[in-house]
Amino acid sequence: MTRLEHTKQRSERNSGAGGVLGAATVATGLAAGVFYVFACAIMPALARSDDRVYVDVMRDINDVIQNPVFMLSFLGALPLTGMAAWQARGTPYRAWAWAAFTAYALAFLVTVAFNIPLNDDLANTSDVGTAREEFEDPWVAWNVVRAVLSTLALGCLARALVLYGRLRPGA
Repeated sequence: MTRLEHTKQRSERNSGAGGVLGAATVATGLAAGVFYVFACAIMPALARSDDRVYVDVMRDINDVIQNPVFMLSFLGALPLTGMAAWQARGTPYRAWAWAAFTAYALAFLVTVAFNIPLNDDLANTSDVGTAREEFEDPWVAWNVVRAVLSTLALGCLARALVLYGRLRPGA
């Protein structure tokens, strides 16, 4: 049996792999889109605001973004991508799935280590001028990092999906 035949056979046995890979791609894409919109529109628009508006809006965003819909994609992307990478073992797309997992894990780590603590500091600083000064530049920079990483993860997952599709019977 050739390697391709073996891979196709494994893929047929693991028919749920495509569903997990697809769900990981959607969840990662949604999270990447949020970070992208912040980088391209929300933060540049807020930069035009005075300190009070800037701080109040960011506090409101940080409050409302903690909802089940956002958390499902943001928190779900990591385990879904990890599961997709694990299911990809022995397939031609495994490196793409693992690269996606690594990139999204780094984006997740940036969020937890940098953006969330900055959000918490913003919420707990009473002087809006100081709050903005200590928040804006580092938060924007770290958001760009996580936007790039999550977009890279999305691209890797998309490539993995294409390769997965080529392994399916009749593809």
